[in-house]
Amino acid sequence: MSPTESIRIEHWNPAPPALSRELDMLGHVLHACVHAGASVSFVLPFSHEDATAFWRDQVLPAVRAGTRLVLLAWLGGRIMGTVQLDLLTPPNQPHRAEVKKLLVHPEVRRRGVGKTLMTALEHHARESRRTLLTLDTVTGAAAEPLYLSLGYVAIGSIPQYALNFDSSKVEATTVMYKILSSR
Repeated sequence: MSPTESIRIEHWNPAPPALSRELDMLGHVLHACVHAGASVSFVLPFSHEDATAFWRDQVLPAVRAGTRLVLLAWLGGRIMGTVQLDLLTPPNQPHRAEVKKLLVHPEVRRRGVGKTLMTALEHHARESRRTLLTLDTVTGAAAEPLYLSLGYVAIGSIPQYALNFDSSKVEATTVMYKILSSR
């Protein structure tokens, strides 16, 4: 990403003929993130096909059902980041949604992609009448300070929550929330 290249955020509306290309790019981002050490539910070995299958088989049906919102960060004609908002909540929690899988390709990290995605996600959450966002992130990982800088509140850490990307250790997760203003 060059200094003059701008980030374009889009709401993913999967449809032919772009769907196959988008699934491939989303698989590429997830694959690159896991291989760079991101602990986002997957462990090595993890192929590009595994990554693409996640988007095709798990995320795509939820998007089509209207229970998941996916935002894409485009840079130079490529998807280089993404984040999800899970809107499938119990009947007594229509005001809440869960942030899932903030992924930024390692090539463009620390250039504002994650912050831009999260800001757009919060806007969409408000439009969906969601006033409470929750998430969890690896304790001490790079995403934790990003969420804190955006106003998320850490409520605690769960030890031994999940294996890291290469299964070499069990990591803790920090649970966070943010109450959205009605801006």
